[in-house]
Amino acid sequence: MIQQWMSLLGLANRARKLISGEELVVKEVRSGKAKLVILACDASSNTEKKITDKCLYYQVPLKKVENRFLLGQAIGKDARVTVAVLDEGFARKLQTLLD
Repeated sequence: MIQQWMSLLGLANRARKLISGEELVVKEVRSGKAKLVILACDASSNTEKKITDKCLYYQVPLKKVENRFLLGQAIGKDARVTVAVLDEGFARKLQTLLD
């Protein structure tokens, strides 16, 4: 099951419907463009709190994945702690896969 969300995330990335990096994710959540935020379980407690609080406040769904290496691998980059999905369709499908 793990592979499915990873390939979908990779697809979203290639479609340029994805943003990664803590600051950029927070910015997209604030602007209302983020439809889903994915956070690695091994994020620092500081980062985790910041992202979780922002998502709660702006009512953006938040999903967690095992670790930053898996998340980075899914989008063909180095370790990533958090990514935001900017497309409603991708976000909905990813949410069902990550439930």
